[in-house]
Amino acid sequence: MTNSRASLSSLPGAVSGAVPPVPDRWTPNRHRSGVASRRPAPDASGPARLAFHRQLPSYAVTPLHDLPSVAADLGVARVAVKDESSRLGLPAFKMLGASWAAYRALAARYGEPEEPTLKALRARIEGNAPVTLVTATDGNHGRAVARMASLLALDAMVLIPDVVSEAAIQAVRDEGADVRVLSEGYDDTVRAAARLCEDSADRLLVQDTSWPGYETVPRWIVDGYATLFEEAMAQLGSGPALLVVPAGVGSLAHAAALHCQRYVGWRAVTVEPEAAPCIAASLAVGHSVTTPTSTTTMAGLNCGTPSSLAFPDLLATLDGGIWVTDAEAAEAGARLAEAGIDSGPCGAASLAALQYLKGAAGAEHLLTPGRTVVLLNTEAAPRKGVLPE
Repeated sequence: MTNSRASLSSLPGAVSGAVPPVPDRWTPNRHRSGVASRRPAPDASGPARLAFHRQLPSYAVTPLHDLPSVAADLGVARVAVKDESSRLGLPAFKMLGASWAAYRALAARYGEPEEPTLKALRARIEGNAPVTLVTATDGNHGRAVARMASLLALDAMVLIPDVVSEAAIQAVRDEGADVRVLSEGYDDTVRAAARLCEDSADRLLVQDTSWPGYETVPRWIVDGYATLFEEAMAQLGSGPALLVVPAGVGSLAHAAALHCQRYVGWRAVTVEPEAAPCIAASLAVGHSVTTPTSTTTMAGLNCGTPSSLAFPDLLATLDGGIWVTDAEAAEAGARLAEAGIDSGPCGAASLAALQYLKGAAGAEHLLTPGRTVVLLNTEAAPRKGVLPE
């Protein structure tokens, strides 16, 4: 299934009932089953995915920066930052997932090209009825979908909650998308995007969260993010690491969990804003829950419901989840800036989480003297008027 055909009652935000309590700052995952029994099959599309990403305009391996002073402060062997502040011409990692998912969905619609390239896909599209790529976003994912649409000479429609900054909204408009700003939270904006595509022949939903009945495209997005982790593994040049992953609905965290399942010794924890700790709250009770959301500078993480596709693997694999405040993310961003790393609040949250993790009960096994830690800087810092290129 490549479009939205699920019952609207199963979409994010449709959960009713008691509101779960705000989880502890650090929530150890006591439901973790261990990854040994969950080794997934090798990624059969991996070679095609890598070939596709490498032929996209502006592709380059993003840098891995060492933070020796942070490692010394925490008593670990190494702390490194995988810096996604400039990925494929955009200021965040999202293009990796959006491009691969759009490619796979369009190839399923028009016929698989002989080679995984934009040129070959455009040739398949030409002469057929075009589609509009549709998504909901709190910023960078929508911009990536709009960029992918423009590369394929297709239209894009992007729905955005009104809590997102005007600069982020304008950045999506600047990609040529039809932007619709809604006075709704993220989950309800996803529901609105799904409604627009339900039973539509000329609209294709490219959404980075999932619900029962809509999981194929979100899984392609998760698969697209695997490129990031494969690059980091090669750049480290040594053994496994602890991944600290900023998480909204959990798609990037899902890719991290699958990486940990495939490669022995890798571990992962998530970080969310205090305003929207849905994954930590879900880990605390052992099943997916919907949490209220409120305003946060970490807008890209401001999501109330974990992806239904992601959560089983998160529950089985993550060591735990942390939430941080806007002030802590800002302080961490300033420290990253001193190290020459351009980081927005969502990316800086990973450093804020790591600093809190030291000394947290139930986290002693994660920050040992021989440990390597990889922080994911998922976005660049916002600029006045526009987002960074």
